[in-house]
Amino acid sequence: MKPMKLNKFLVVLFAVNSLLAQHKTTAKIETVKESGLHKIILPAEIRSLSKEELGDFRILDAKGIEVPYYIFQGNNQINYSSFSEFKILSKIAIPKSKTTIVFENPKASIDEIVLSITNSDVTKSYSISGSNNQKEWFGLVNNSLLNGLENSEATSVYKTISLPLTSYRYLKIEFNDKKTLPINVLKIGFFTNKTSNPKMEEIFPKSIRIAQFSSPKNTRFYINFNRPQIVNQIDFTITSPNLFQRNAQIFVNKKRQMNQKSAPFPEMIFAFEMSSNQKNTFSIPQLFEKECFIEIENKDNQPLTIAKIHFFQNQVAVITDLKANEKYTVTTGNQKLYSPEYDLENFKDSMNNNLPEVKMYDIKHDTSPKRNNQDKSFWQQSWFMWLCIGLGGIAILYFTTNLIKDMKNNSSI
Repeated sequence: MKPMKLNKFLVVLFAVNSLLAQHKTTAKIETVKESGLHKIILPAEIRSLSKEELGDFRILDAKGIEVPYYIFQGNNQINYSSFSEFKILSKIAIPKSKTTIVFENPKASIDEIVLSITNSDVTKSYSISGSNNQKEWFGLVNNSLLNGLENSEATSVYKTISLPLTSYRYLKIEFNDKKTLPINVLKIGFFTNKTSNPKMEEIFPKSIRIAQFSSPKNTRFYINFNRPQIVNQIDFTITSPNLFQRNAQIFVNKKRQMNQKSAPFPEMIFAFEMSSNQKNTFSIPQLFEKECFIEIENKDNQPLTIAKIHFFQNQVAVITDLKANEKYTVTTGNQKLYSPEYDLENFKDSMNNNLPEVKMYDIKHDTSPKRNNQDKSFWQQSWFMWLCIGLGGIAILYFTTNLIKDMKNNSSI
């Protein structure tokens, strides 16, 4: 058999196989007005129709070329500092004498202020006083030094000044400008440490069925989704009794081999305690299941009256570079694909994730394995499959015949 002919035959079969292994889910991306990095929020529907790690998720431009992206998961609490400004009432500079800044304190009490100052290689002495009517001023800080006013990464620097705990409504800071030029104070305020919880998206089950058991005395909630869903958090709305404390567990159904047969068994994945002394919202190890059940131990108590169970998943987005007025589509659902490797992934730690958000729409999923012949392309028709099989058989017969002839010719030499 000639190697070139065999290679061509394998290429044809590979091409046919590739055509048949298409994505099952498609969606469109909103058109953006400005080119640049954007954050695309992934709906729960897209995540349920994709592999759990999103390895089959692809973004395509109008020419069908893959567009690089990386996955952004804000699934942890974020601690950050927010700068709040004081209202500056007056700022008076007397050349070769002093600069006086009066500002209003909106807080009930304060023990420090933060100044934003343009970079300067000087040392300043200052005094701070307080007042409730801007007429009588009382000393707080006298002749302290302010230095280290340089920032190598920005054109300004934040400097924190400690104060005796005070409740004065108005504060005044005076800088001594007799020996050095004035410094440029841009803002005066304070930092507030805040905690931002991850953004969650609620997902809704197809049905919830309740079952009561007498031995042991347990309550089970059987949860069923339309398709496998990712769940990261569960919240219970409990209306009675007023006082309770119950142990609970979450189970998923798994299968194991027993006597050469596959037998189902419940696997406990998370245990928690429900109590009237707390908010009954629980973060759980990530689930990606179509069905699960929650079991609550009642012991000798009456079952809890649970008005509602809410299910949430951590919001996930992808960061990608989109062009203005360009049309983009999303494809997913091909279980044969693996996570792509894009260069963009190497720069995610240095990127600002506070980007303009765009959404996906027109999500379509091919749920029917069989479609009418008139809705299919020619390569999807049954006759085309049989034609390929027939051609493959003829090709194999042809190559086999040639191989036998070659063997006979070689043996007769």
